[in-house]
Amino acid sequence: MLARFFRSPKRSFESLSEQEILALAIASEEDDARIYLAYADRLRPEFPASAKVFEDMAEVEDTHRKSLFEIHRQRFGERIPLIRREHVQGFYERKPDWLRANLSLDAMRQETEAMEEQACRFYVEAAKRTADASTRELLGDLALAEQGHEDIARMLGDKHRPEDVRRNEDETAHRQFVLTYVQPGLAGLMDGSVSTLAPIFAAAFATQDTWQTFLVGLSASVGAGISMGFTEAAHDDGKISGRGSPVKRGLACGIMTALGGLGHALPYLIPHFWTATITATIIVFFELWAIAFIQNRYMETPFLRAAFQVVLGGSLVLAAGILIGNG
Repeated sequence: MLARFFRSPKRSFESLSEQEILALAIASEEDDARIYLAYADRLRPEFPASAKVFEDMAEVEDTHRKSLFEIHRQRFGERIPLIRREHVQGFYERKPDWLRANLSLDAMRQETEAMEEQACRFYVEAAKRTADASTRELLGDLALAEQGHEDIARMLGDKHRPEDVRRNEDETAHRQFVLTYVQPGLAGLMDGSVSTLAPIFAAAFATQDTWQTFLVGLSASVGAGISMGFTEAAHDDGKISGRGSPVKRGLACGIMTALGGLGHALPYLIPHFWTATITATIIVFFELWAIAFIQNRYMETPFLRAAFQVVLGGSLVLAAGILIGNG
């Protein structure tokens, strides 16, 4: 009873016959070809050269599938057993298309390298654990084929993506990353860090109560995050501006807004007023310099100018909050 309860629903690799191993290889090659074609469809509008690379890789996978099918036909006939990678313990897995839809170009390239490397490593390890000579030879051939896929991928990349095309695609991907994530996230961080300074420090000096100050900071940060997130998502659908998904931009902006305010609200969980206030002031200093660094790194704003604008503006808001709280 217990053995049946804890039994894995997957087959062990050692239990597969040579016919099932061939069927598994055929199904895997077919799945990988579909993944590469999905990548090509996803990239074609913005990165046609990389899309062509994935189309050619899918064609290579299909060629290997046909070769494996021919071997199966010669040895076992036309009927291929229904067995896939998700049916076998320890076999490398592939994510479904809907979990790959939002991958960046670099992520797709890395995923492709990992796919080929995983397939090669699996076949090599499987060959070591197999006693039958013909099965070991078959697995070794499959490992060499997968290792060859990595070389083919590199050659296809050089063929379809010369240096100037690669540079242009990398610049396009970087620009899209900045427009979709960095720009709205930076706007949120600036708003959350600076706009919440006055209410938090005003509440701190007016009440001298760290818990009440924390509640003011928490409400201001969360409220600002929700407001900024919805505003960013609603005011531009990204179709004309090319700034990307409004949901992604809204999440980036809203989360960074909330974090910007919470950074100097959380210290007021410390019961001692001056310890909490000094800690919050130090955190504000680092927040403002972090904003200046991001502006310089991604927005190409000269660092000294960014630091002057952000630190000066934040200092004025901080001073205003303290003055109001002491008023």
